Amino acid sequence: MEQPKEAARSAAGATGTRCQTDIDTHGGYGWRLVASNGRAMAVAGVSFGSHARCRAAFVELCAAHAHHSGGIQHRQGGGGWVWVLRDRSGTVVAVSPRAYERHATCRSAYDRFRAMLPGLKVEEEAFWGNS
Repeated sequence: MEQPKEAARSAAGATGTRCQTDIDTHGGYGWRLVASNGRAMAVAGVSFGSHARCRAAFVELCAAHAHHSGGIQHRQGGGGWVWVLRDRSGTVVAVSPRAYERHATCRSAYDRFRAMLPGLKVEEEAFWGNS
């Protein structure tokens, strides 16, 4: 049975979804959206110079989600499908955390990510837990 989009959006913030911050090998910060089962659902498309800027970028992504564009493409070097989300300037703001074997599975993951963005409770500290 299919849930209405509004129900899926409101449930997203209450199901344990959280945003974690990672530090890369060059000292840059990136966010990772994690489901309650521990699986990454999306990662930052770029690295940020500070933890605060990384967190602000994710909040901005959620606020401006309707103005972003994206889609599904082959992974560089082949071997699966990935999704990419770009802001108005064309900067990659989010990417799939892994390659998917099937186009339809990748499309479904992309659609779920886009649908949940407006319902995320980024103003709640618990959302940023385990960073």
